[in-house]
Amino acid sequence: MSVGRILHSDACMAEGAAWLAQAEPRFAHALALTGTPPLRRRPDGFAHLLAAIVSQQVSTHAARAIWGRMEAAGLTTPTAVLAAGDDTLRAPGLSGQKMRYARALAAAGIDFDALRDLPDAEIVRILVEVPGIGRWTAEIYAMFSLGRADVFAPADLALQESARRLFALEARPREAALRRMAEAWTPWRTVAAGLLWAYYRVETDREGVV
Repeated sequence: MSVGRILHSDACMAEGAAWLAQAEPRFAHALALTGTPPLRRRPDGFAHLLAAIVSQQVSTHAARAIWGRMEAAGLTTPTAVLAAGDDTLRAPGLSGQKMRYARALAAAGIDFDALRDLPDAEIVRILVEVPGIGRWTAEIYAMFSLGRADVFAPADLALQESARRLFALEARPREAALRRMAEAWTPWRTVAAGLLWAYYRVETDREGVV
């Protein structure tokens, strides 16, 4: 199977956004309000998945602080994580559960270079086998670290709420329903997510205006 389109630049995002606006008038409305969403590419590899685990269920500020301490301690490679004792992993701020997840990821032996050449579904399948990595995390990794153009993360609450607002739905769509909706946005589902996130920020900022 082909890996499909890879998002390399803001021009790719603009191409996808224009396609979505042509295919769906509500995306045209969102695009007029938000402009083309940015690419938001991140590096790939072990450290970036570990950082995603660190950030689970804590504030952005706390996640950055914990990750900064882990970087300072050199706890960003599989070898370092597996060699570290509980006290060493706890010192930066990892909970017992996240220590288990960090060690599971370090022991998984994932070939991160090989992931770049695999189909989207295979990437998700491999990653969710690791304790602590759910489908949302795997999909976000495929979108932002691997630049896949046609991946969506329907479990994301902001995407659900944005879709409710943009498509004037009576209730926030659940994960399965939003995944079905997103099928119509292929082959640019990652760009659709970018538009929905941008639209969510515009709409929620409007609510804060007195």
